[in-house]
Amino acid sequence: MSQSLLRAACGLFVGLSLASCASGPASKSVEPSMFSNELRSEHRGSDDLLTAGLGLAGLRSMAPPAFADATAPTVDELRRRAMWGSWRGIADLAPGGGYGELFGSLQSVPGREYSAFARLPGAKQPHRVLAQVPDNFDTAKRCVLVAPASGSRGIYGAVSVAAAWGLPKGCAVVYTDKGAGSDYYDLDAQMGVRANGTVGALGDVDDLAFVPDAPVNAAGVAFKHAHSKDNPEADWGRHVKQAAEFALLALEQAYPQAAPFTFDNTRIIAVGISNGGGAVLRAAELEGDWLDAVVAGEPSIYSSGPGARALYDYTTEAALLMPCAQLHMGNLPQPPMTAALQAGAAVRCATLAAEGVISGATPAAQAQAAYDLMLSKGWTDASLRAGALSTGFDLWRAIAATYASAYGRYGVGEHPCGFNFAAQNPDFSPRAATAAERAAWIADGSGIPPGAGVGLLDSKVALPDLTYAGLKCLRGLWDGQGEDAKRVQAGIQATHAGLPRKGLPVMVVHGADDGLIPPAFSSAPYAAAAKAAGREVSYWKVQNVQHFDGFLGLPDYGSRYLPLLPYVYEALDRVQARLDKGTALPADALIATTPRAGKPLTAEHLAMPK
Repeated sequence: MSQSLLRAACGLFVGLSLASCASGPASKSVEPSMFSNELRSEHRGSDDLLTAGLGLAGLRSMAPPAFADATAPTVDELRRRAMWGSWRGIADLAPGGGYGELFGSLQSVPGREYSAFARLPGAKQPHRVLAQVPDNFDTAKRCVLVAPASGSRGIYGAVSVAAAWGLPKGCAVVYTDKGAGSDYYDLDAQMGVRANGTVGALGDVDDLAFVPDAPVNAAGVAFKHAHSKDNPEADWGRHVKQAAEFALLALEQAYPQAAPFTFDNTRIIAVGISNGGGAVLRAAELEGDWLDAVVAGEPSIYSSGPGARALYDYTTEAALLMPCAQLHMGNLPQPPMTAALQAGAAVRCATLAAEGVISGATPAAQAQAAYDLMLSKGWTDASLRAGALSTGFDLWRAIAATYASAYGRYGVGEHPCGFNFAAQNPDFSPRAATAAERAAWIADGSGIPPGAGVGLLDSKVALPDLTYAGLKCLRGLWDGQGEDAKRVQAGIQATHAGLPRKGLPVMVVHGADDGLIPPAFSSAPYAAAAKAAGREVSYWKVQNVQHFDGFLGLPDYGSRYLPLLPYVYEALDRVQARLDKGTALPADALIATTPRAGKPLTAEHLAMPK
């Protein structure tokens, strides 16, 4: 069969089941019934596994790859655009940033993709899994990287983290959206995203990735992270393991003559950043010898170590206090701290003072008080300064609203603080989504609105401090005593991390300037607790690195900050040496880097440990 015919018959976003497209015995260590809606595709020639044929030039384009028909994009168009967005959302690809020259790879990697829905026992909704098997996969030296998406991103969300390191080396890579992802559901039209990425209507197809439990008259948009009623974060470690199991099945389809592929004869390394980093650390605590090593970058992890705080705790705190505290600070990175945002921050200071949260009779005194309060809670100057990005783009509120819904297992229309999601008019009033918006959600959505044509609706908005009432409600779910608070608090406790398995090599890498997930609340206490318990954990904290490599293309950010990804790739090199040669993991280090200050990135700037 020709390549074009095979793609048409078994395309990732078209296809037949794995069994229909290839044959071979199932892995004895995996239960195939946990997977459904399996699809397969081949990617060679003008297409590939790593960049969907876009290469560096295509990924650098400021405009996303276009759809020939905006209301009915093809499956290849959706994949290419999802790849473009996933790369740009994570990596700094700008000239001078070093990607593809000093670190990382964008070489074309031909191979095959296998995807499916996976479902944990008891889960109401599936998570997506997708395995990439390069043509240079070495059946004599079998390796798989398991890569959960960061944030709430879609299935390609970790391509720059794992595939750029693993695929050129001949490793397979398998992803999971870990129960989040960009499978939005249009409540007005009763339409959702199919297994192949296209949009389908409820009742007309049987392969929608997410169908919420919602009232028949519900309006707006539902998405899996907020509305699955599964509290997916509690199971992120299990999602990672299930993705690894799917990779073994995919390898048996790709290489039936080399079957079986099992955890005993295939190396499994888990790697992730942000809450994907938290997911791989949760996988590290699972029983059994299925996992060989872990690399976690800037992980969102809630542990028992000294100073540990839950994401929801410090997120809701930052949402309330940080706008005011940052008025006390000069030289904040730009964008987005505009004069209008600063005026809003002054209003927040006045609100906090009136509520008795801070003292001060003037905006300057109030800002000083908010700043001092945040320092007393463990925030640093570096994290507050880098947090200007999250303040300016209203990330704190978006994260808190979504996670409150997830932790409490609330459905559509049940949010305890009255938040909902919908397409919006210019005056921010809700409206029905258009066909073009709906068609692009799988490729353009970040998994947490606002974005991709979907907005955050706050029923408590009121002058003079527009967002304060909603944020105060969200904070009350953390430190309150009501039934909703207890429900959310129970969900948060279900995400509490344990120790990694004894003998499992783990490397944790975190930017010292991280303003979204400060290391003092997350990676530092986790590493301290693990090392105190005698676990094999190496911890690198990197100066002048914040949370978002994808913003380093902005001149002010690129001048101040360095990328995290080179250290993640180096950590992967180190755990590979540990597994291949028995080389000890590197010592803990505070890596003293040098900002680029507008110059091209060099090895001297990175100061990588020897």
